[in-house]
Amino acid sequence: MFMAKTATRSVDLEPIDRLEEKMKRLVSLVERMKAEHAEAVEENRRLTLELDTLRDRMSASETLNGELVTLREEREVIRSRVGEMLDQLEALNL
Repeated sequence: MFMAKTATRSVDLEPIDRLEEKMKRLVSLVERMKAEHAEAVEENRRLTLELDTLRDRMSASETLNGELVTLREEREVIRSRVGEMLDQLEALNL
């Protein structure tokens, strides 16, 4: 009689055991998802910083490029004026 009671009792607990196993898997899944979310947040933060740095560098590069264009234009003006002055000096036949 004791055996029958034990068998019945383990059969009655089987759904609870399955539920417990499912809960353990669910908890494990939630923990893994939290860890993945934390990694994604950190990666997003790192990439945002990198993007900001690249934007700053691009802005500085554009500024330098504008200055370079201006300097080249000024150089051409100076070259032209020096050429005119040399022509005037040659015309004086000194």
